[in-house]
Amino acid sequence: MPAASVMAGPAPLRRAELLAVLLAALLASACSPVGPDFQRPAVPWLDDWQPETPVTAASSATPAKTQQDDLWWRIFNDPALDQIVAEAQRSNPNVAVAGARIMEARAQLGIAGSGLYPQLQQLSGQALRVGQDTSDGPSSSFGTYGAAFDIAWEMDFWGKYRRGIEAADAGYFASIAQFDDVQVLVAAQAASLYASIRTIELRLRIAHENAALQKRSLEITERLFASGNESELDVQQAKSLYLGTIATIPELEGALRQAENALNVLLGRPPGPVPEMAVGRERIPEAGLDVIVDMPAELLRRRPDVRTAEMQLAAQSALIGVNLAALYPSIALVGSLGLSATTLASSSTTLNWTAGPALVWNVFDHGRLENQVLVQDARFQQLYEAYQDTILRAARELDDAAVLFAKSRIQVDILEQAVRAARRSLDIATLQYQEGSVGFERVLDSQRTLFSQQERLVQTRGGVTQNLVSLYKAMGGGWQAGRSRPVLAEGPRNAMAERSDWQDLLTAPLPPPTEALQPPKP
Repeated sequence: MPAASVMAGPAPLRRAELLAVLLAALLASACSPVGPDFQRPAVPWLDDWQPETPVTAASSATPAKTQQDDLWWRIFNDPALDQIVAEAQRSNPNVAVAGARIMEARAQLGIAGSGLYPQLQQLSGQALRVGQDTSDGPSSSFGTYGAAFDIAWEMDFWGKYRRGIEAADAGYFASIAQFDDVQVLVAAQAASLYASIRTIELRLRIAHENAALQKRSLEITERLFASGNESELDVQQAKSLYLGTIATIPELEGALRQAENALNVLLGRPPGPVPEMAVGRERIPEAGLDVIVDMPAELLRRRPDVRTAEMQLAAQSALIGVNLAALYPSIALVGSLGLSATTLASSSTTLNWTAGPALVWNVFDHGRLENQVLVQDARFQQLYEAYQDTILRAARELDDAAVLFAKSRIQVDILEQAVRAARRSLDIATLQYQEGSVGFERVLDSQRTLFSQQERLVQTRGGVTQNLVSLYKAMGGGWQAGRSRPVLAEGPRNAMAERSDWQDLLTAPLPPPTEALQPPKP
């Protein structure tokens, strides 16, 4: 009995020590991580800044905020445009690339999170046959088997792994913001190319109409010249004007095909005609000035490119903490387990094990580690300045687009009057020429002026639409619909699932749009 009591004493004591070490390590892991906690950068001028618009706050017009923020292209009431934008946001190759980057960020987040759990460092095993052959005696052989593994669990005492997760999490949300940004850009590019095609179609119609008008005048002068009532000068001037107008048609047709090719590539299709454009030909999408009544400066913060810069800044802030934690000692629980045996009758199976705490401190590498912290801090400052620059550029883009839209919209009203005056001038000149009170040069001048003013009007109307698209792009809207669709199309998703075990990462939905507008939490 006394011997038994002596042998039983150390085992409970060792277990108690091990539990105490484990408890201390777990308590230590609950400490606050070192390094700065990220806060959304302040932009002092943004609170009082407001983009210039020609419409006063007292205007009775009420903008359709839901469409501005979400599906802004629907204010044009053009089904063909709606269809093309939706297709572009689904099928554009850059959207697929941005979706794959989200998958990469999800995997990186999983890597960062794995550091909080025990890691199997090494697993080994062997199964050998050992034998001996002698020339003057019997041969002998036996088998030997062994297996061992080492395991370590580093306690996150200083928050190195938690900061790493924070950085990866911010990187994940940055990839989502980049995905949103691609949605905004694709929608704006699709609408811009659509407007360009409609503008060129209308310019072609005007060119054909003016060419037909000028051809009739040429035929009249040719008949009068043949009868001896007009000089050859009138014929040649009429021919020059007519052929000059005809010469613009091939150029416009070439520009039209180029715009269609660009739109097809944006839609992920080979070059060629765009079937959706068959509906609504020669109609430039238009909207009134009331769409820019309400443009709060806070719109800038919700722009995907601004959110991307903010998330990148948050990730870099966390990396400062990751590198700062390397200056302090790391505490880990380590252990190993080994099993060995042979087939010899006289042998026994042996189990070897070790367990306990370990401490590692890079005391003599302090200079390098400290400067690594400074490197990360300098990078944070670079990203901070880049964020401020992104906000400034966004404000400029918004103000420029608002002013250009408003001014070009006013210009349309003036040019419409100019076209009416040019058309009336041509009617008067034609009548007076028929009566013989003016020469044919007045008719040619009036035709030339009408064609010129019509061209200016159509191009300006197209410019109004382009400026309005730029305005919506500057507002940063149009990405919300992408949050409800799968991140990857079915084809790429199936291909990735066949290559690797993605589990639920390929089908996990994106956060709702409202979550993207909240500041990141440390």
